[in-house]
Amino acid sequence: MNCLQSWPEPVVRVQSLAASGIRAIPERYIKPPSHRPLSNNDFSLPQEVNIPVIDFQNVFSDDQRLRDQALRSIYRACREWGFFQVVNHGVSHELMKRTREVWRDFFNMPAEVKQEYANNPATYEGYGSRLGVEKGAILDWSDYFFLHYMPVSLRNRNKWPATPASCRELVAEYGREVIKLGGKLMKAFSMNLGLEEDFLLNAFGGEENVGGCLRVNYYPQCPQPDLTLGLSPHSDPGGMTILLPDENVAGLQVRRKGSWLTVKPVPNAFIINIGDQIQVLSNAIYQSVEHRVIVNSNRDRVSLAFFYNPKSDLLIEPCKELVTEDRPALYQPMTFDEYRLFIRTRGPSGKNQVESLKSPGPCNEC
Repeated sequence: MNCLQSWPEPVVRVQSLAASGIRAIPERYIKPPSHRPLSNNDFSLPQEVNIPVIDFQNVFSDDQRLRDQALRSIYRACREWGFFQVVNHGVSHELMKRTREVWRDFFNMPAEVKQEYANNPATYEGYGSRLGVEKGAILDWSDYFFLHYMPVSLRNRNKWPATPASCRELVAEYGREVIKLGGKLMKAFSMNLGLEEDFLLNAFGGEENVGGCLRVNYYPQCPQPDLTLGLSPHSDPGGMTILLPDENVAGLQVRRKGSWLTVKPVPNAFIINIGDQIQVLSNAIYQSVEHRVIVNSNRDRVSLAFFYNPKSDLLIEPCKELVTEDRPALYQPMTFDEYRLFIRTRGPSGKNQVESLKSPGPCNEC
């Protein structure tokens, strides 16, 4: 763990680079040609194609037909996309807007105020500008703020920004509502797998023990957006992600059938995506999906990613109810603590981390 106590090089704030008026980005941010947003191997899907949009209020409707229809839509989205948007999810639209805006206000504060919350790679908690501790790594064009919300034992409000004045209060209220939504989604995921509705939540440690982390992403304007990325391709290492996007500027791209699809946010919707831990628990019935973020030459972006994770010291392995002779367990057991060391050490690495968990033997071909 010693390698995770400090960053390998001095940290440069991307926002300060953008504000300096540079016309060319530093070499440290230039991606290899094949990894750039408009590489020769990057063919966009038609604009009208988008991730599924699901009316979540029907999931628990008294109308059996509406409930079944909503559950089937979620099941197909988890199987075929790994991503979907939810509307009528029960979280106040005003709370969503105010929380996003208070974080925009934070990133617009003086550098010395933000620097008081500078983070390190041991926990990532605080104000940061890079992922992974590989020396000389090509960096992403983004800053962020990361904090723990659940379990309560890890929650330290003193590490949350004290200014703007409403930030801590909004984070607490927003986290409470998003955790509730996460619990409802877990029930839907469980029912669609033919499991008891609390099965996946209990596998995560129960509602008092689940992990909940918030990463607020700030993507500054970039003078050469065709050469870099706001966030490199990766699948999320946790359970699932509940994303509040910037509705004014698209940036999230999802990899589907070898192409990158730019997600068009629906007003007042959350974007939900399956993480590696649910892929493991479902024995790959549900799939985490590679995604990335592109940047913009004219507009900055703010998005809030809430990570809904298992209790960090629990072994995560395929549910025995989903393991059969025809479909043996695809993954070896591992705790989330052990698993996320991979990404904290190396940074975003496509789907490599979950593929590395595959059990040896013939089931690799399943």
